[in-house]
Amino acid sequence: MPENEETTEQVESAPQETDAAPEAAASEEEPFDRARAEEKIRKANSEAKNLRERLKELEPLAQKARELEDAQKSEQERLTEQLTQAQERIRTVQQRAVRAEVRALAAAEFADPEDAHAFLSLDSYIDDSGEIDAAAIQQDLKDLLKRKPHLARSSGDVSPRPPRPDRSQGSSGNGSRTPTRPEDEFAGWLGNVLGKTS
Repeated sequence: MPENEETTEQVESAPQETDAAPEAAASEEEPFDRARAEEKIRKANSEAKNLRERLKELEPLAQKARELEDAQKSEQERLTEQLTQAQERIRTVQQRAVRAEVRALAAAEFADPEDAHAFLSLDSYIDDSGEIDAAAIQQDLKDLLKRKPHLARSSGDVSPRPPRPDRSQGSSGNGSRTPTRPEDEFAGWLGNVLGKTS
């Protein structure tokens, strides 16, 4: 029985709380007071201005704190950071070199050499001394063409064809045209301009 009494108390207290909510909402609905709103805005703007000024005052102190922190770092920490940055630069250069090697080796057999390095793990071709293993790249390119033959260059397209000359371009395409000197062109232009004004 005591459990039933607790549940009835909870049920009775719930409606009382919901009845209080509309009264609170009604008391919050006051008419708009422009002067009070403008005062609140003025006060908020003033506080924001004070905070901006304070921030400007504290920025040099924060910079000095960063400088002191850097100065207090041990030589080992600075060298470790420099080493990490150097290793990242080396890795980037090695990636570019491997990508270029893959494109060069794929140019003979792939329709688009750019496709080749997209399917290969470039990190696996660099040994501990930093050398690129071209033989492994060639083997992996052959294996890639076996798995994905659609990447291969078509049999009739053995080498890129040079573009055909277009005889309509340049001075040779216009047989009646004679070479002109800059002085003659300027004289002709000047004559046209002076002829139009008179």
